[in-house]
Amino acid sequence: MKFGAFLMQTNPASLAAVARRAEELGYESLWIPEHIILPTEYKSPYPYSSSGRMPAPPETPLHDPMLALAYIAALTTRIRLATGIYVLPIRNPFASAKAVASLDVLSGGRFIFGVGIGWLEEEFTGVGMNFKDRAARTRDYVGLLKELWTNNDPVFTGKTVTINGFRMMPKPVQKPHPPFVFGGHTEPSLKRAARLGDGWYGIAESLPDIRDVIARLRGHESALGRTTALELTVSPRLGGPLSVEQVREFAAMGVSRIILGTTPTAKAQLAEMERFRDEVMAKV
Repeated sequence: MKFGAFLMQTNPASLAAVARRAEELGYESLWIPEHIILPTEYKSPYPYSSSGRMPAPPETPLHDPMLALAYIAALTTRIRLATGIYVLPIRNPFASAKAVASLDVLSGGRFIFGVGIGWLEEEFTGVGMNFKDRAARTRDYVGLLKELWTNNDPVFTGKTVTINGFRMMPKPVQKPHPPFVFGGHTEPSLKRAARLGDGWYGIAESLPDIRDVIARLRGHESALGRTTALELTVSPRLGGPLSVEQVREFAAMGVSRIILGTTPTAKAQLAEMERFRDEVMAKV
């Protein structure tokens, strides 16, 4: 089992302290959430909580993930750096391709590209992007990004984007490209992950619910004839500290990576990372 931690801090000193200590304690990865803007009011249901409301209020100061992870890349040497989750179709795909390639080079090939199609319609509307065709654009964008990252003379023709007669450098360090980890619990999201992804990212409010989601995901893998199973990453929200027994239950489901929950302050997160390392990581 691999263990990750969230980067929710905004102060540079706090970001640096959490990142460096996570690496020292043996955490495998750091995951940063993101939104460009957050609406003061919204009707879109948050799909990863039974309340239908996202845990972040609109005043939450979320950094641009690529800039923050580049900062962390300069402060660390081994720990992997991940987006959890980057809303791919809300941005220009060529800008995303360039940012990911640059980050992968600057970090020495440590980037994990956690992506999703987005759920917050108000955010898309606010930045002037189409919400309705985001799934189709995501499929195109993934194909485009892979082409830009792997070919010196990229050629791609999709329904929403094309490229021919241009070059993009640098290429990512990881070959053929940084792994795509798709988020989402809906049937279209699970099928998309099984078709396009290298991994899947889910949020667990209960063990029975996440067990059911994983079973459905594996069903889509089988139906699509995948020969390599997706790597499963889970962020537990079980209402209390994660235990050794719960980690073992996740492992039995096929989960390969668990991301430790967030805390109100950097000081509290540092203490929780140390407790979790001593009481859980050391025993599984």
